[in-house]
Amino acid sequence: MADVRWIKLFAGQNRILFLSSRRICGCKNGRMRRFGFKVRQFYQGNPQLSSRLPVIHHDEYSCPWPTNHRFKMAKFTKLMEHLIKDNVVVPQQVLYPTKASYDDLITTHTPNYVKSFITGSITPDDLKQTGFKWSEGLANRCQMEVGGTILAAKIALHYGLACTTGGGTHHAYPAHGSGFCIFNDLAIASFHLLDNNLVSKVMIVDLDVHQGDGTAFIFQNNQDVFTFSVHCEKNFPVRKQSSDLDVGLPFGMEDKEYIDTVRTHLAWLLDSYRPDIVLYDAGVDPHKDDVLGRLNLSDQGLFDRDKEVLQMSLCRGIPCVTVIGGGYDDNIDVLAARHSIVFRAATKVWSENVT
Repeated sequence: MADVRWIKLFAGQNRILFLSSRRICGCKNGRMRRFGFKVRQFYQGNPQLSSRLPVIHHDEYSCPWPTNHRFKMAKFTKLMEHLIKDNVVVPQQVLYPTKASYDDLITTHTPNYVKSFITGSITPDDLKQTGFKWSEGLANRCQMEVGGTILAAKIALHYGLACTTGGGTHHAYPAHGSGFCIFNDLAIASFHLLDNNLVSKVMIVDLDVHQGDGTAFIFQNNQDVFTFSVHCEKNFPVRKQSSDLDVGLPFGMEDKEYIDTVRTHLAWLLDSYRPDIVLYDAGVDPHKDDVLGRLNLSDQGLFDRDKEVLQMSLCRGIPCVTVIGGGYDDNIDVLAARHSIVFRAATKVWSENVT
């Protein structure tokens, strides 16, 4: 099922190139020229960094947590351990965020909700919707995670590509959390870029297996943000919101059909909407072994999907930031390895197109 909100595609005709014969792709011999000078400038001005893909991480993405909880809080630190161990990431390329400010949080969420969650005065009913029990550590890590997505977006905007080891909290609504999501980092980062006049248009590409209902609701009347969700149709949330483009998939879809579906829709949307940046939710819950997924992607399928999204964005001169999104497995090492796939794909794309 696909339903496009045409108004956003056609709004501001002077900024949209729609089905034109003009050459859009900025690639030449598989390399991206737009970011090269800025990348060199960035690393010359930051000698503590290597000339590798910028990766945003903080140990406070994780907090003390019950090991038997469905949401594996330790996956964030375990993910970084896997990346370092496999030499996908070296410490010199890691950037550390600060917590998102109150002012950033209330661009998306109501002041009452933000204050109640940060202080722990949130009502039991509101907390129940999140699937979490409140703690000071949880409040702190949620703010840090949002700060990481904001930093990743700003880095990606200027240098082409950046990845954070957290993020993708797309079920959070303005006045309440939902589905293991407290603050909607994708929405907050989008507003941060827009409100500071760093971009004019944002596209959120959400390939988590669950529809990004909170994100869709937040931006339903905002022409500056285009929301694109490819998800398993008969899965959480039962009551879905309307993204600007929703593609609901049947149970059991496998690699080739899935990637063809994403490619067909995304190429057209990027050429039509022409965003200034793509925020990419690379959820791994479409994986065949995910306990909440209901699709049938392999490890290679996830890698090919991620590489395709990043290549399609960068090839058009559009910066891209990745967040890890959802993923559920009782084995934390297996889950962390699965989340590492987008970093492996991004590292390959970075080496081929940006450096």
